[in-house]
Amino acid sequence: MVAVKRPLVVIVGPTASGKTGLAIQLARKFNGEIISADSRAIYQGMDIGTAKPTLDEQKEVKHWGIDLVAPDERFTVADFQKYANEKIAEIRARGQIPFLVGGSGLYIDSIIFDYEFGDDVDAERRAELDRMTIEELQNYCNKHNIPLPENHKNKRYLMRAIERQNVVKNTRQKIRSDVIIVGILVGEGELRKRIADRAKKMFRDELYGETKRLMTKYSFNLESMKSNIYPIAQRLLNGEISRDEAIKLSEIDDWHLAKKQMTWFRRNPAIKWLPSGEIEGYLNKKFARN
Repeated sequence: MVAVKRPLVVIVGPTASGKTGLAIQLARKFNGEIISADSRAIYQGMDIGTAKPTLDEQKEVKHWGIDLVAPDERFTVADFQKYANEKIAEIRARGQIPFLVGGSGLYIDSIIFDYEFGDDVDAERRAELDRMTIEELQNYCNKHNIPLPENHKNKRYLMRAIERQNVVKNTRQKIRSDVIIVGILVGEGELRKRIADRAKKMFRDELYGETKRLMTKYSFNLESMKSNIYPIAQRLLNGEISRDEAIKLSEIDDWHLAKKQMTWFRRNPAIKWLPSGEIEGYLNKKFARN
């Protein structure tokens, strides 16, 4: 294949579906490099709580999109799009195949649909949204086909969902021609088991130490601190809940996240959903046609 014609392979799926392991396996097989499309993995110092690829896994295959900013630094979808497109070009220039892998739907769509981003929402627009009630904001989202955030009773989350939608132009019009998109198909029972198993493994001394380090530097008012496992770990460290209760809360959070992710991805008919074990064979056939 000519370098510039090498496809962009996109692997999506809900949290705990096995994206990391599969991506490493496929990138090694097909001479590729991985670009993480995970809106939590971008933060430095948040390793265990965001289930980042381990250092050993990152040594197996080159990873990009990890540890890009501090938890209190601003990083937008437009920033990710610019970064990822640069890495895609660099990987292809090295004669390798870029693998875009993750569960953050807006990150993925910004690349495969080649979103155009306008200016950030101005202060006047934000003030207008702030004057609206939670119910009015929810109705606005429903009327304008904006997916409700996971915490749809939180005014700040609703405002953020509306603002993000407003800065995107020509969304979901046409997928770029150089893309192969596969989704990991996992049954509900199996996914729930994986989520439960991961939660049990996460709540250990390393997570507690990581949480303590983050708490000394950053406020829980930050979006990065609120959208991860750390508030649950903080409650455990403060003696408010037991380890078993923390594990259960984490399972519930991850299951809600998984459902939200699948709702997002199901809107895209271009995704080929396959069990993990069938994806390598599918890519073999797709590459053979190029």
